[in-house]
Amino acid sequence: MSLKLTILGCHSATPRINAHPTSQHLEINNSHFIIDCGEGTQRQMRKYKVGFSKINHIFISHLHGDHFFGLIGLISTFGILGREKDLHIYGPKGIKEVTVLQLKLSKSWTSYQLIFHELTSTESELIFEDDKVSVTTIPLTHRVYTNGFLFKEKPKARGLNIDVVKTYKEIETCDYNNIKAGRDFTLSTGEVLPNSMLTSAPEKPKSYAYCSDTMYKPDIVPIIKNVDLLYHEATFLTDREDLCEKTKHSTAKQAGIIARDADVGKLIVGHYSSRYSNIKDFKTEAEAVFPTVENAEAGKSFTV
Repeated sequence: MSLKLTILGCHSATPRINAHPTSQHLEINNSHFIIDCGEGTQRQMRKYKVGFSKINHIFISHLHGDHFFGLIGLISTFGILGREKDLHIYGPKGIKEVTVLQLKLSKSWTSYQLIFHELTSTESELIFEDDKVSVTTIPLTHRVYTNGFLFKEKPKARGLNIDVVKTYKEIETCDYNNIKAGRDFTLSTGEVLPNSMLTSAPEKPKSYAYCSDTMYKPDIVPIIKNVDLLYHEATFLTDREDLCEKTKHSTAKQAGIIARDADVGKLIVGHYSSRYSNIKDFKTEAEAVFPTVENAEAGKSFTV
């Protein structure tokens, strides 16, 4: 397992007793990210055992309250707990102004550094990259400027067939990295040992696409093509598709069409409107067009 997604909250609009606003924890290739930060996110992190100290990057899709009202509380709690590491926040232009203002007026200045990465582009762009993971925006269409996020593992090195390698005394430990990088090994006799004999192919890099609030937007399909796991909002069922144009949201069926056309591994639907009492109806509707669908539920985890 190199990808684990935990749903911290998955409902739209205001928090209720058993309905928490949008927030997710993603662990991919041993890196940890928070995606959106609705009210109560820090409570949900504690409840579902998401380690505060592991979080160095938070991604905010847009500036509607049910996606970022929990951010200031989480930032403040990090400070109370004595955090020293930098915290990077990625989100629409304005996220820095609103966060700094809240800190200033509440006199809650942090002892660690907040580094804001404000987004304005309407084109897909790379916004984070290290030696393990890359994160690219997925431009969406909502009532305000909104991005989804595509998380992709970097390709891993090939694995050593150690039993085979050890049969050749000329191959030393210092040669292992070159072999794992894909190079053949030449013996002193001139015989070339092909890399395919000395190594095994690594696992296919894992990927996760998060598509928060958006109306049906088929032009995102090329960006998310063949991802292992897709979260796509499904605020309404088809019975209220008339509301999608007004509110710039999607139906479960439309989420299923996106998943089908992008040929993803699994679709997770969420961001349910409070007008519906049975969230299983969202799964049923999406399954009519795409077979592998799960409901988002607080505390539920998905692994790849």
